[in-house]
Amino acid sequence: MTDVHTPAQRSHNMSRIRSGHTRPELIVRSLVHRMGGRFRLHGKSLPGKPDIVLPGRRKVIFVHGCFWHGHNCPKGRRPTSNVEFWNDKLDRNLERDRRSKALLEADGWKVLIIWECEVAEGWTLLRGRSERMLDRVADQCHRRGGVTAGEL
Repeated sequence: MTDVHTPAQRSHNMSRIRSGHTRPELIVRSLVHRMGGRFRLHGKSLPGKPDIVLPGRRKVIFVHGCFWHGHNCPKGRRPTSNVEFWNDKLDRNLERDRRSKALLEADGWKVLIIWECEVAEGWTLLRGRSERMLDRVADQCHRRGGVTAGEL
């Protein structure tokens, strides 16, 4: 099937896709901060440039988009048109993610991946996954005197 957009329209659409400071990332950042975590953003010196870096605890959080990072959920489905291009592109993304995670763990960092589908619109979390995600985030940023997941 051919693309329904002109090359100029497709280029514009693709240029609107952001790599950082996305809504899911902002929500997770807010949760980490409310739980007492103090962090740096987009650790350029670390493999994979993690979205959130808790340097004192040697912990990092990646907030992955389901489509771009191949999550097994409805948002993570691969396109059915231009299959060869998309499979190559998304497979490279998955390999880069595996390599980055392995390098971080080998260097003593604890890695947490939060998926886009685990974060709902606005400031609420999706049902069913919210408690698990909050517990995972709280474990990453827990510190004496910080807020726990149950207090949010």
